[in-house]
Amino acid sequence: MSHPVRILVVCTGNAARSQMAEAFLARIPGVAAASAGTHPAGVHPLTVRVLAEVGIDWTGARSKPITEMLDREWDLVLTVCDNAREACPVVPGARRTAHESFPDPAAVGGTDEERLAAFREVRDAIAAPMATVAAELLAEQARAS
Repeated sequence: MSHPVRILVVCTGNAARSQMAEAFLARIPGVAAASAGTHPAGVHPLTVRVLAEVGIDWTGARSKPITEMLDREWDLVLTVCDNAREACPVVPGARRTAHESFPDPAAVGGTDEERLAAFREVRDAIAAPMATVAAELLAEQARAS
């Protein structure tokens, strides 16, 4: 039996986008997902809230530095923000890297409702691409075995 497809999602703060991506990927059978930040800033409370709205309990999550992930093997290292793409160190155990840019919901100002709407919009934008990435890697793994 083959190992799970291992995906590391990287963003600057590991507070919103990469956490959301990890949460969606972690629910896919056959995928082992993790996330990290180039400058971890703590999981944003609205990240936890909008994930809960779609049935994902993310209350125990923590922001992790990319340095915690450098000694592991990854089938894919995926950056989800432009800053992380620029600042991400080479991950020695990465079979491949990819980039998919999403806006930073934590950068949105305004009312509480406007900020919440920004987090929901990014959450909804992240879900489908993560499913596609996972499906492609799982199919590739199945063909290789």
